[in-house]
Amino acid sequence: MKVFEGIVTSIKMKDTVVVEVTSKTPHVLYKKLMKRSKKYKVSLGGNEVSLGQTVKIKETRPISKD
Repeated sequence: MKVFEGIVTSIKMKDTVVVEVTSKTPHVLYKKLMKRSKKYKVSLGGNEVSLGQTVKIKETRPISKD
């Protein structure tokens, strides 16, 4: 099971927040580290979070389309 750490970027939805996870991966040819980011929609499950807070999320089966 994968665990990601990211920053909360949006709290506008009812029970869902958007978390941006950044990772550094090497370039295929030049081997320079490049920063890549991906946004995930995360269900809160009754927890309170604020904008800019660092959170840990883990993967699960798809619950919605996104």
